[in-house]
Amino acid sequence: MKTVVVTGSFDDVRSHDLRFLEEAAQVGALHVLLWADDVVQALTGRAPQFPEAERCYFLEAVRYVARLTLVTDRPSPDALPSLPGVTPDVWAVRAADDTPQKRVYCATRGIAYRVFTDTELAGFPDDAGGKMQEAGGKKEALVTGCYDWLHSGHVRFFEEAATLGDLYVVVGNDANVTLLKGAGHPLLTQDERRYVVESIRYVTQALISTGSGWMDAAPEIARLRPDIYAVNEDGDKPEKRAFCAEHGLEYVVLKRLPKAGLPRRTSTDLRGF
Repeated sequence: MKTVVVTGSFDDVRSHDLRFLEEAAQVGALHVLLWADDVVQALTGRAPQFPEAERCYFLEAVRYVARLTLVTDRPSPDALPSLPGVTPDVWAVRAADDTPQKRVYCATRGIAYRVFTDTELAGFPDDAGGKMQEAGGKKEALVTGCYDWLHSGHVRFFEEAATLGDLYVVVGNDANVTLLKGAGHPLLTQDERRYVVESIRYVTQALISTGSGWMDAAPEIARLRPDIYAVNEDGDKPEKRAFCAEHGLEYVVLKRLPKAGLPRRTSTDLRGF
């Protein structure tokens, strides 16, 4: 299989970044060359919003990423860093990052050069059969939430919940998020939020809720029939406990703790970025 490399800071990864990674991964095994904090500062003139340890953690959780290498020496913006064991077949870039210098660099070194246009990266595909992990015959765990600004805390929650069984995530529909959180919510549409959640490798499948209230996922639970309903401490509600008791689901409350060494994140705070 070809090795496809992409480069950048990947600071505050959003859906457009994930679409780029997804499409690049269709060309070959995707190797992300991630700029370290000092490199981001040198190339952009400002420190990254998220430290390198957090950016590494997030990207390594993205299902499209086969390998990640932290770049600590300042590279030329129009050349690939020279790293041991990194032999790229293809350099993939977005149209906004395409330069004649990059094209010349690749042409003189026998590296294929692939530019992804905005049109190619548009939309939020829902190809569960092609991208989702196969259910592994384990118990099935389900979590719910808004996930309006996916961050490392959400990734950690998914990682922990996935230890309970094959993980299904039900993303709140737009109308219900507005009902529960008020005007101005959600920031992102339900299709975009589902897509971003679905990009995390710990998730077996992501769906959009069709119900209302704190148990807006009740129709999806009836269809999926999971063994476990997991929540974090913030999501622990009497309505959820009562529902699980009535329907014979195991109810698990997980501690809301970040990955060791990473800062605590909340979507509310991140909306200010």
